[in-house]
Amino acid sequence: MNATTVAVDLAKNVFQVAVADRHWKIVERARLTRAQFERWFDNRQCCTVVMEACGSAHHFARWLTGRGFEVKLLPAQYVRAYVKRNKTDAADAAALLEAARANDIKPVAVKSIEQQALQALHRTREAWKSTRTRRINTLRGFCREFGLVVPEGAATGLAQMARYLADEHTPACPSCCAAPCASCSTRSGSWRHAWRSWRPN
Repeated sequence: MNATTVAVDLAKNVFQVAVADRHWKIVERARLTRAQFERWFDNRQCCTVVMEACGSAHHFARWLTGRGFEVKLLPAQYVRAYVKRNKTDAADAAALLEAARANDIKPVAVKSIEQQALQALHRTREAWKSTRTRRINTLRGFCREFGLVVPEGAATGLAQMARYLADEHTPACPSCCAAPCASCSTRSGSWRHAWRSWRPN
């Protein structure tokens, strides 16, 4: 069999493989588990392997490159246009072969372990920042429900909420009240007690 290109549709546990000859005709298909996938390439001669630049793609690209294969990682958004009919693993693998024939699709550079580790660090930090911002905005909205104005910004906003909690005279009454009425003062005490009970140490 004159196989020159192997397209791999990556997944968590099952991998779809399509093998094409020099005329880009599919001559073999296989559906492999992770263990079978590694053994399948151990019994192959060196050729070009095409994969989408998605999760675990850089890991397998490094693994295949170390065994002498030429690896091309194609951007997923460009490969999607070549999927025919319903989207299946077999259709995705065939689409990879079609996309590999296009000269105008630039492959993604394979990242090193150090580059991926740094990228993971940045993504983790951005995820924590996003979660922190959402929670602060939620608290800011709760404060507005009690007529308390909290400025934007994480540091200034949290500092203002801390001052509200520390101030025994902070009323939870509408801003139109010139002075807190008896009912507002009662609500203020209940509100402050609830927030202090909830606030983490």
